[in-house]
Amino acid sequence: MSEDGRVELAGAALEAAGSAHRALLAAGLTCATAESLTGGLIGAHLTAVPGASATYRGGFVTYATDTKAALLCVPEDLLAAEGAVHPDVAAHMARGARRLAGADLGLAVTGVAGPEPQDGRPVGTVYAAVAGTGPEARVERFRFTGDRSGIRYRTVEGALAILVAAVHDGVADHTRG
Repeated sequence: MSEDGRVELAGAALEAAGSAHRALLAAGLTCATAESLTGGLIGAHLTAVPGASATYRGGFVTYATDTKAALLCVPEDLLAAEGAVHPDVAAHMARGARRLAGADLGLAVTGVAGPEPQDGRPVGTVYAAVAGTGPEARVERFRFTGDRSGIRYRTVEGALAILVAAVHDGVADHTRG
């Protein structure tokens, strides 16, 4: 917190949010987020960028497994069979966020920040997904090390980097209806 009481985000995660905003703006696209282990940090970083309302439609924090099904329409049988930390769960979360917010792209993260493993997945396992209106989603797996806070912030950076890459690769161009 600064002397005047302002709290400011800084560092690599904020730089990644700025890059995502610029890429989305240049492409004329919007995004929405669905977050689990980051608890809203991606949305917080995206909205810290001036002009974010032109590219960010909103986000959903679905920390509990049942909220992923109830809010984002992640299939309950998938969650029962694989747990919340799975690439298909991330893809469904991204599609759900995109659809609910009326965005061009959905970005989602699910993973294990620690301190204990979850659903048989080790601490630091994270899946991030970007989805457009088409049937396919781009999903990446990350294996981060460090403490809980570090894993969460590296997840923000990694997820925003795959969003930028998806925009630059034209993923949204061929996923639009």
